[in-house]
Amino acid sequence: MKKQFLLRSTSMSAMISKKKLFACLLCVSVCIILKKHVANMVLTHFPQRSCKKCLPECDLGAMKRFNKSVEPFLSAKCTLSEVAFTWWKGLQNEKRDFISYKATVDHLLKMFPAAPDVVGASPDRCRTCAVVGNSANLKGSLYGTLIDFHDVIIRMNQGHTKGYEADVGTRTNIHIMYPESAIDLDDNTHLVLVPFKIMDLEWLIQAFTTGFTGESYRPIKSKIKANKDMVMVVNPDFMRYVHETWLEKKGTYPSTGFMAFVLALHICDEVHVFGYGADKDGNWDHYWEKLTDPNLRTGIHPGIDEYKIIQQLAEKQIVTFYTGL
Repeated sequence: MKKQFLLRSTSMSAMISKKKLFACLLCVSVCIILKKHVANMVLTHFPQRSCKKCLPECDLGAMKRFNKSVEPFLSAKCTLSEVAFTWWKGLQNEKRDFISYKATVDHLLKMFPAAPDVVGASPDRCRTCAVVGNSANLKGSLYGTLIDFHDVIIRMNQGHTKGYEADVGTRTNIHIMYPESAIDLDDNTHLVLVPFKIMDLEWLIQAFTTGFTGESYRPIKSKIKANKDMVMVVNPDFMRYVHETWLEKKGTYPSTGFMAFVLALHICDEVHVFGYGADKDGNWDHYWEKLTDPNLRTGIHPGIDEYKIIQQLAEKQIVTFYTGL
């Protein structure tokens, strides 16, 4: 009996050892599979640091839309023609003349740097940009970490981050706005003004000095908190180029979001687009607020055409487009 008991005990111990070995092997296999899966997710969802192509010289040029010679920002060497001024003054019914415009720009350029470099171009560096729109399709997207991965993060108008970090990220390098959509910025963010009238240029000057006292179709911040040495102003001729060349004169003028998108094509090596597109009813709805006008659609802007162009570039793998939820 004792001998039989010992044999049974030995047999049971062997079985237990085999089970332990099997469990260990299974655990190792699962870990290897998970590791590969995570690696594939990173490769799939996170942009790589080596550029596949140079945007300006390749496909964009072939599409006959991209024009590298158009200066995106105002500077002393970048002069606006009277033809371009005539187009620009019609955007919001500017009454003043070309001389008034030039005098205001001269004053502005004495206050702010011509065009501070955002991320310097380099043969061994690929500047990846995330252009983050304000669409409600960002809600629940969990794109935040992916957005923050990029070198340059571009936001616009009243785009929020606080309270929405998981979906929209935390960092901002460039914030594009006009006076009626202005918000305060930290010292590390470039304020990029899109001017639609001479008053917008005056607002920028006064918001950093005496305080703005003028009136517009919406309330405007009198003062703004931002780094004066990181201010840039979009060239009105660049706005005309986006409207006439990219949008073929559709709509009254391009949206701030679409101008931000084309701007990214001019200053980045890789462009990744987030938060663009209307909701299921065709309205431009923001991720941080409830839509108050159910018939808004895309306002005076050719929203459908702007979206189609981004889609086309994404299909040609010129940009990467994250459509959200």
